[in-house]
Amino acid sequence: MATTKWAIDPTHSEVQFKIKHLVISTVTGSFKKFSGEAITENDSFENAQVTFSLDVHSIDTNQEQRDEHLRNNDFFDVPTYPNITFVSTGMSKTGDDTYKLLGNLTVKDVTKPITLDVEYGGTATDFYGNEKAGFEVTGKINRKEFGLTFSAVTETGSIVLGDDVKLFANVQFVKQQAEVAA
Repeated sequence: MATTKWAIDPTHSEVQFKIKHLVISTVTGSFKKFSGEAITENDSFENAQVTFSLDVHSIDTNQEQRDEHLRNNDFFDVPTYPNITFVSTGMSKTGDDTYKLLGNLTVKDVTKPITLDVEYGGTATDFYGNEKAGFEVTGKINRKEFGLTFSAVTETGSIVLGDDVKLFANVQFVKQQAEVAA
């Protein structure tokens, strides 16, 4: 059986999140630095083994003061927990171009199983002869289940942050190598 290693191309990928603010609007943020890989049987992504890591210091909500607050111990405590990681436990095909990706997400010192929806965009060869595969990944987590429990209420009683965080990633993987097991 041959296995193929694929690495995330960070210049053609993005990782975003959305959370309700004051329950009336949504704030979008992103992580600017991340890495990941997938190990597949041949070139099929069904049952792929996926690992992913976000550099939490690279969080960007387009507002530096808010970003610094997110980096401190009210939220991510970046000096102690610099990365958010995901390690897959299974990936199953649910349609022609869709999958369910199951795995363990670790935020701070809390690891919990999550399920992500994956849409396969296809494969193509770039100008340099590199084979690439594209995916859109979506999901939702409850931030409090991962130790992100900071909460505040305005003077009028409005909740500042919602509990649910929507996750979005558009990623391109670059085929690295294929190996045949002996």
